[in-house]
Amino acid sequence: MNGARALLVSLRQEGVEVVFGYPGGAVLTLYDEVYKMQFPHILARHEQGAAHAADGYARASGKVGVVFATSGPGATNLVTGIATANMDSVPMVCITGQVANPYIGKDSFQEADIVGVTTPITKHNYLVKDVNDLPRVIKEAFYIARTGRPGVVVIDVAKDVFDASIDFAAPAAAALRGYSGSVLLDTDAVGRAADALRTAERPLLFVGGGVILSDTAAYVRELLTLTGMPVVSTLMGLGGVSAGTEGYTGMAGMHGTYASNMAIQECDLLLAVGTRFSDRVTGTAAEFAPKARIVHFDIDPAEFNKNVRTDIPVLGDLRESLPAFLEAVRSSAADLRSRVTPWRETVLTMEKKHPLGWKESAEIRPEALLHRVREIVGADAICVTDVGQHQMWAAQFFGCTEPRRFLTSGGLGTMGYGLPAAIGAKLARPDKEVVLITGDGSIMMNCQEFATMADNDIDVKVVIVHNSILGMVGQWQRLFYSHHYSASELKGKTDFVRLAAAMGVDGCRIETSEELERVLPHVLREKGARLIDVIVPEEADVVPMVPGGKRLDQMVLGGR
Repeated sequence: MNGARALLVSLRQEGVEVVFGYPGGAVLTLYDEVYKMQFPHILARHEQGAAHAADGYARASGKVGVVFATSGPGATNLVTGIATANMDSVPMVCITGQVANPYIGKDSFQEADIVGVTTPITKHNYLVKDVNDLPRVIKEAFYIARTGRPGVVVIDVAKDVFDASIDFAAPAAAALRGYSGSVLLDTDAVGRAADALRTAERPLLFVGGGVILSDTAAYVRELLTLTGMPVVSTLMGLGGVSAGTEGYTGMAGMHGTYASNMAIQECDLLLAVGTRFSDRVTGTAAEFAPKARIVHFDIDPAEFNKNVRTDIPVLGDLRESLPAFLEAVRSSAADLRSRVTPWRETVLTMEKKHPLGWKESAEIRPEALLHRVREIVGADAICVTDVGQHQMWAAQFFGCTEPRRFLTSGGLGTMGYGLPAAIGAKLARPDKEVVLITGDGSIMMNCQEFATMADNDIDVKVVIVHNSILGMVGQWQRLFYSHHYSASELKGKTDFVRLAAAMGVDGCRIETSEELERVLPHVLREKGARLIDVIVPEEADVVPMVPGGKRLDQMVLGGR
């Protein structure tokens, strides 16, 4: 067979069910084999959209997302999607075409050194110049992407490799010098962490995205049942603990709840599980959790003491470290539970003191919109977001109850992520309702993917929180730049309903509270893709908010 067919056969052996991509000159032989083999492929309308769709597929399913692109601009158009996925530790394999071997390094037509470009934003990458290397490289790439701390692998393939003949033999396993994909559990650290919990008066569990990626939410929930300690989450950890769990106070950080941020500042032991302590979570890192010993469970030793000091680093895969920790604390759980009760009540009192809410008005409040969407679509729906104010309102008010139900660009903060990611999520989980929460700024970043959605009959409900401004930019300009709306207002003539309709997606506009109650339930329950353009006030702020350079307990508050 030729190299292109060998590649597709290798993908099938890795369990790949669908590929997202966009063809071009350097990958024509590959796409000819896609045609001949009837390999499942979704044609995006832009390579960035294809990358985000593969990302959404991976986050919703737990499988490796796969994307194809041609050389030069095709490959470079993947860069934002690659950085987005890698920043959030999403397993993805990107296969790009490269100019043929004799033309590499000669500034040939549509040539770009994508291996060089993506080296800082991938877990690993390859340039394949010999067809006999292709099966091994595919096997290794998938192994690297899905093991250890997940990430993105780029495979750049010279055009003539796709055409070259190969006597195909599938590698039995990946054999990588210097990389095993597994991490030896530090059992002594697990014991020290259990001892720290046994003596704590005010312990707090801090759930990060690693819990979602490792599918270990069940262990986290068992730990909470055993100990009764309060719990908070990062943005990426939403769904690790059900929003309805007593003692769970929601997201922490810049737009976290009052109770979550205050609990971090007041606890005497912080059990951080699968989080990297990003600046959006910690506020001023030097004053983060000032009264606490910090226990940090993570698979990546590079995260220990990177952003905040760690008293007890627990290195290991959460699939091993959390069960071991559970067993270590099980015998003393009853005593711990009674000792923690007063602290738990203190945290719940904080929550009652400053609950999340909104000020009622004649206009549609964004918070009320998100709350209502959640009521209509139900707890089992997958919520995908773009980036900005709407993202934070969704994190605060959607109320995620299960893992892999809240998909968002956390680390890179990529506007335009949402629409293609929602497409990928729906293809990964066709049994789930998928709703995209986006803004009138974000939706324009990859609006061409409405065509992908329509042409493939992908049932996603798109809710635009339309405030005629780049919401988060405008909020900062109001608060810190004297209301100078410099290049942030979106008061143009774009009609989102007609834009979506031109690409085959029906939609409607909602402008009053009466229309919200009458129209929203009907449209969200219809079959097929729909756009719902909801007009909200321009100057609504996301609160609470921790301004830059401030501690978590120095919040700008709002609510009822």
